[in-house]
Amino acid sequence: MNPVYFSSICPWAPSLNDDTELWKEWAAGTKQIEQTDEAPKLEYTSPLFRRRLSQITRMTVHVIHNLLEKTKTSGETKIVFVSLRGEIAREFSINKQLIEDNEILPAPFSLSVFNTPVSSATIAFHLTGGYSVLYPSKNNFASAVIPAVSPIRAGTEKACLFVYADELVPECYGDKRPKDNTPLAFAALVSAEPSAGAVQLSDFDHIPEEPKQFLKFLLNNGEN
Repeated sequence: MNPVYFSSICPWAPSLNDDTELWKEWAAGTKQIEQTDEAPKLEYTSPLFRRRLSQITRMTVHVIHNLLEKTKTSGETKIVFVSLRGEIAREFSINKQLIEDNEILPAPFSLSVFNTPVSSATIAFHLTGGYSVLYPSKNNFASAVIPAVSPIRAGTEKACLFVYADELVPECYGDKRPKDNTPLAFAALVSAEPSAGAVQLSDFDHIPEEPKQFLKFLLNNGEN
């Protein structure tokens, strides 16, 4: 099958935010992402819309916003959203309420489902292209990248918006928290056609298993 091209990379994480120079330092290994629950403010959305959003949803909405602004992509372009853990903080609160009260309230539940981040972005920006949500097998990020770009490799789609996000796993998970507990999100335009500054992905047997390493691959112009 054909290679695909990632362009217009838009990352966000606590302490680095949207700062291009800080992201270059991070990609070079001289800067670290802080493990905090900091999230984008989303000033371009209404207060009512953003007031109850989690860190992962805020990050997802923000990187999609930045990608749309950067590329002027049509709202009909399909989105593929990837996450290792989804709304993990809200899931904990839902499980806690179920155990303690033997019930789940509709409003919190509706914000805890796996597609909440990307669906919130489609609502915020009136996107009509639809979306897919992928959960990588055994936390292997590569197992989500391959099916995400397969329609483009096969020629059935010309482009998609590729989005990844995971939030900080809260302290309530104790020793179950992952060692690499990094809150991070990024979005990119994936296309079948090369463009200026695009990173070609053709070696699908050696895609990094961790999202951070894949993002560094993209920010370093295809070099690990």
